[in-house]
Amino acid sequence: MSIVTVQLGQCGNQIGYEVFDTICRDLHNTQGFCCKRENEVYQASCKEHFFNEEKSGVPIARALLIDMEPKVISQTLLKAAHSGRWKYGQHSHFCQKQGSGNNWAYGYSVHGPKHEESIMNLIQKEVEKYDSLRGFSTIMSMAGGTGSGLGAFLTQNLRDAYPNSFIINQIIWPYGTGEVIVQNYNSVLTLSHLYRSSDALLVHENDVVHKICAKLMNIKQISFRDVNQVIAHQLGSVFQPTYSPEDSCQYRRNPLGDLMASLVPHPEFKMLGLRNIPQMSENSLAYTTFAWTGLLKHLRQMLISNAKMEEGIDWQIRPPLSGLPALEKVLPNKEFHFNTSIANLVILRGKDVHSADLGGFKDPALYTSWLQPSDAFSEWRTHRAFNKYEKLAALVSNSQFLLKPLDTIIGKAWNMFASKAYVHQYTKFGIEEEDFLDSFTVLEQVVASYCNL
Repeated sequence: MSIVTVQLGQCGNQIGYEVFDTICRDLHNTQGFCCKRENEVYQASCKEHFFNEEKSGVPIARALLIDMEPKVISQTLLKAAHSGRWKYGQHSHFCQKQGSGNNWAYGYSVHGPKHEESIMNLIQKEVEKYDSLRGFSTIMSMAGGTGSGLGAFLTQNLRDAYPNSFIINQIIWPYGTGEVIVQNYNSVLTLSHLYRSSDALLVHENDVVHKICAKLMNIKQISFRDVNQVIAHQLGSVFQPTYSPEDSCQYRRNPLGDLMASLVPHPEFKMLGLRNIPQMSENSLAYTTFAWTGLLKHLRQMLISNAKMEEGIDWQIRPPLSGLPALEKVLPNKEFHFNTSIANLVILRGKDVHSADLGGFKDPALYTSWLQPSDAFSEWRTHRAFNKYEKLAALVSNSQFLLKPLDTIIGKAWNMFASKAYVHQYTKFGIEEEDFLDSFTVLEQVVASYCNL
């Protein structure tokens, strides 16, 4: 069951490289904390999902690299080839000489239609290699022009061309302080368009990942590569093989479809967040041991209190008691906020994994009233450790986690739009004021839906 990864723009291509490199290093990791036979089955399942084999024995990533400038793609292809562990396909990329200038409208309305046929042909050639296509995973930034604008255009094309395949967009949420002056416009336009055509948006917040690098990984001078490697670790912890529910010795064939079925029960709710525990530097790993009880207690409180990492968890926040309103409705002026979930998926990897008790995540108080906890909570497990972590838990959550950052981006974009700031840069490439208003309307509805859980 094949998944095609589509790396879009500078950000998408750099993170895509780190994802495949992380997966490949895990593939050859001798510290799997499991028997040889189990490790071989795990490796075979991983290769089936992410790589093609060539005669030389070097795995070829099932990925396409797309950018409107050649520099990053050239660097990415070279780095993969020089790793000696894996590489990209010889004809797996598309690039041009001129970027999108951080303008969403240029990526969407100019590059998209101009290169639509070439890019879709590239995708079709990749898809034709597989017996069974399960879906697409795109990696893209929201802040710039190519990843966001061309990415939104391409997602719509994928939906039209492959209506029965899953599409999950890995979205890199920009720093709040701002990388690009029009990033809030670009973000609003990206999110609203993706909401119409994608099955799920898995969001990675740059500010959160930056804090993880500083506080948990103890990195002093944080680079983009450090941030990208944390995102790659988190994605690997979700998409690497886990056992199927029917057979505890058989790895699941369709992780992307299983993820969608578990976490997106209604098309109005597509925003997914990802948390890992523990997260630390490789040096610290060798001197640290963990118990599942402690890890899962912290992970549950991270979910309840909407903490994005294990440091600084607010232990005062509790789920509402049955029949009582949530705490923030009782105390409207306080900073308490219970994070209501639609659905959660916990993925456990490593030693003694079947002894871990996930009963705390099945509490009906964690979830919206219109889903039974049995439908709202899923668990995946494997004895095989990931990335040298003896025990590792990942939580993928469809909850209210993104309400505040989403509301902030909409607010900033609206304030600029109300004064018509930079709007002319978009209208000259065919994105009119009505398109902005439509996008605001779509996202305000998303905010309202999540608020009403």
